[in-house]
Amino acid sequence: MAKQLKRIAIKVGSNVLTRKDGTLNVDRMADLVAQIAVLRATGTDVVLISSGAVASGRNEIKPVKKLDAVSSRQLYSAVGQAKLINRYFELFHEHHLVCGQVLTSKENFGSRTHYLNQKNCMEVMLENGVIPVVNENDTVSVTELMFTDNDELSGLVATMMNMDALIILSNVDGIYDGNPALPESKVIAVISDKTDPTAFIQPGQSSFGRGGMLTKYHIARKVADEGIAVIIANGTRNGILPQLVAGKDVVCTRFLPADKPASGIKKWIAHSEGFAKGAVYIDKGAEEVLYGTKATSILFVGITRITGGFRKDDIIKIMNHEGHPVGVGRAGYDSEKAVSLIGKRNARPMIHYDYLYLES
Repeated sequence: MAKQLKRIAIKVGSNVLTRKDGTLNVDRMADLVAQIAVLRATGTDVVLISSGAVASGRNEIKPVKKLDAVSSRQLYSAVGQAKLINRYFELFHEHHLVCGQVLTSKENFGSRTHYLNQKNCMEVMLENGVIPVVNENDTVSVTELMFTDNDELSGLVATMMNMDALIILSNVDGIYDGNPALPESKVIAVISDKTDPTAFIQPGQSSFGRGGMLTKYHIARKVADEGIAVIIANGTRNGILPQLVAGKDVVCTRFLPADKPASGIKKWIAHSEGFAKGAVYIDKGAEEVLYGTKATSILFVGITRITGGFRKDDIIKIMNHEGHPVGVGRAGYDSEKAVSLIGKRNARPMIHYDYLYLES
């Protein structure tokens, strides 16, 4: 990468941090912490998004009875998160660095106020030389409010903190052009907005995590579209992080960032579809104008239907005349007032262009 990376997010997957039996691979953790220490010594700020809590806790406790998926996740993470952050604290301390724990949930990204409070917390940590170690707060999460996985969380953190790059460390070298198990398959070195490798990506989840390579691709694509470089690389390779940040010729998959980064609030809105409280349906003419050459707001004259109960400033989905999602935005009215204005020509926009994100 030509641009010097002054601020990066690093996501470490469960398959990098745990052994096959689910125990923490302390040697691997120590190597990753040492690499981050090298980056910090060269002036690079780092936010670490770390999996491994549930896998770590699973090896420490045997439930007295069979638990459902949510209860077992809460139990294992409560035990495993303490074990994980204690180990990180000890390892960073050996390099005269301090880390701090940031536990978050999907709800914290759905409210603009909570979002900014969370951003401020991490900014203060970085300003004071503290390395944020971020993970989902699985002890209070329930199924519908969980992140897809920590790949999704890392994308949200990277955009929230205006990172120069997001590095996703897995236990494979990147995205392959075929089945990674076959010798003829090769890692795709560069992915641009004109590249679509989804036909090559093998479905399935990782051993201990909830996601897989397809999830990583979709998150990486969205983050890159918002002007942030993304790298998917093999975290089990010693010393890989300083090489990646220095732009060395390392086997990995790099996503080229868009030329025009989105504004901070547009980045928030772009990742907020999962928090939508309702939807507006627009006619065909409004959709054509929306995707035209001029910046356009969602006007009531083009709205045909509104669903859901939402307040002013809540996130809502934008659906076309066929019922397909085309974007998300921040509501300019509550749902009751908005319904009364459907079809009107002289009202202020339902969604102003500045608070609108369209799917590409």
